[in-house]
Amino acid sequence: MDAFRAPENESLLFSSSGPARWNPFHHPLDSIQPWHFRLLAAVMVVVTCLSLVENLAVILVTFKFKQLRQPINYVIVNLSVADFLVSLTGGTISFLTNLKGYFYMGYWACVLEGFAVTFFGIVALWSLALLAFERYIVICRPLGNMRLRGKHAALGIAFVWTFSFIWTIPPTMGWSSYTTSKIGTTCEPNWYSGAYTDRTYIIAFFTTCFIVPLFVILVSYGKLLRKVRRNTQGRLGTTRKPERQVTRMVVVMIIAFLICWMPYAAFSILVTAYPYIELDPCLAAVPAFFSKTATVYNPIIYVFMNKQVLYALKVSLTSISVM
Repeated sequence: MDAFRAPENESLLFSSSGPARWNPFHHPLDSIQPWHFRLLAAVMVVVTCLSLVENLAVILVTFKFKQLRQPINYVIVNLSVADFLVSLTGGTISFLTNLKGYFYMGYWACVLEGFAVTFFGIVALWSLALLAFERYIVICRPLGNMRLRGKHAALGIAFVWTFSFIWTIPPTMGWSSYTTSKIGTTCEPNWYSGAYTDRTYIIAFFTTCFIVPLFVILVSYGKLLRKVRRNTQGRLGTTRKPERQVTRMVVVMIIAFLICWMPYAAFSILVTAYPYIELDPCLAAVPAFFSKTATVYNPIIYVFMNKQVLYALKVSLTSISVM
């Protein structure tokens, strides 16, 4: 069997309007009104444009100003790169397919979108886990005065990309697959299959790419909270004010990311556990599209909770307006 061939029973979903087999690569789902697709296309073009502009601004500003070239900012830039690529691939494809109302680009574009959104999304989550671990090292100092340096940031970033690639490439090679969602205009890992190989991949994927980084985040900030409680003034001990501000910023970024992705994670767990559950396609699409808005919030949080970055951005905008 060719691992790259479209799965016969997995990419073709049943229409909620009847027993006839519906091919999402050939025409829209009959039960959904055309204006629903146009609304999703409008949402995606706004989210995609905002994300591309904001994340590109963070990347350029950070590399333009020498004072911003700090190890922790490299990790944040890595997060912006991941968010930028999510929007460039998944956001653009999703906008175009919703204009048509079905995945007219074909199976290979579906695989590309499913892989790209999953891959870059996991890179973003592991980047946040890396930031949380860095805050734990800096604030709690379990290794004395050791802190994240340039070589540590580079090693962490290399691990994030390599690990994420290892766990998101298997569906393109035969272990599970990337397939269309119930609405037919976006692609994702095959949550809906009850096949043994698909379920084993989903379980392994969730464990390594969601539960483990979430565990790192929770443990890191759990230890941080304990340090806060030990301090009689209710602050981060003798930690300098800039470090406390960075810690708060990272906490807010993690909370915003989890708010966006938790509904989709919960939905994915539900359909994996009950693959034949009947869900309204529009309702099932909400968590997936909502998760894509996470790419918009991180740059805003990074800029407005970091005075150095905000000042650098203002200087850049002023220099552009003067030209």
